[in-house]
Amino acid sequence: MPGVRRHVGAMTKRSPLDDPRVAAHAWRHYKRLMIGMVGLTSVVVVVLLAVIYFTVGMVSVHVFIAAGLGIVVTMLLMSALMGLVFLSSGTGHDEAVFDLDEDDADTWGQDSGGRNR
Repeated sequence: MPGVRRHVGAMTKRSPLDDPRVAAHAWRHYKRLMIGMVGLTSVVVVVLLAVIYFTVGMVSVHVFIAAGLGIVVTMLLMSALMGLVFLSSGTGHDEAVFDLDEDDADTWGQDSGGRNR
């Protein structure tokens, strides 16, 4: 198509996670975080199931299974995703991504503040 730029250049700079030493350190830190969260999740599940038992009494075993699984899935999913965010930000991987607003906003019909012209 006429008037369309085919290639604007490299979309990413070299990421610090490309260095095996930095990547190994970051993943060790992430694994340590996840092991800690598994321990914390186990404690929370036991405490909350005991609270349910002492406040409501013995109800169907399915209530305890559903509550336990819901807590485990929610806490571990949250900690896994937040851990990946911290890993990405803490290693400088986020800064290696091409930022359209800084470099090439004019091409897309925007001024440098991100507002449409």
